Amino acid sequence: MIETIVDSIRVNLVTQSRVVFLREVNGERHLPIWIGPFEADGIAMELQGNPSPRPLPWDLLKALISELNGTIDRVVVNDLSQDVFFARIVVDVGGRSIEIDSRPSDAIALAVRARCPILVDDLVMDRAGVSMEEELDGEDDGSEPIDHAERHVPNDERLDVFRDFINTLDLDDFEKRRGS
Repeated sequence: MIETIVDSIRVNLVTQSRVVFLREVNGERHLPIWIGPFEADGIAMELQGNPSPRPLPWDLLKALISELNGTIDRVVVNDLSQDVFFARIVVDVGGRSIEIDSRPSDAIALAVRARCPILVDDLVMDRAGVSMEEELDGEDDGSEPIDHAERHVPNDERLDVFRDFINTLDLDDFEKRRGS
């Protein structure tokens, strides 16, 4: 398992699609996962410390688990099948570990609230992880962007949609928002 953190949430300015990028804690790869706008806002609000006036679904789930004397131990992005990511929420209840099936977006939104680890299965990161630092460096020197993702991802044409999306992102706009 690879420990990750939420590195960023990005918006494609053309399609308004959102992607959360999980970054390896001890590495350079990022795992891009397409998520809905509501989930993206829920993750971003928590990371920015902006409370919701009313509980969001992840706040409710966290409170429910706590009231039942459980603790959220970790979330795991454990599979990728037919371009769909799968996740598990691992809850400890009285020393018993319970795994709950989840969408990655919901698991991540819950993890940032519970301040628990976000883990990615090694095989998932090997298949879908990308190196963004080198791509950004290549753009700064005026050269053509190079798709370095091929180094980390087997030749799987189904993942091209992620690469295409990443190449359409307005990174300057993200940096402006991140700094404010």
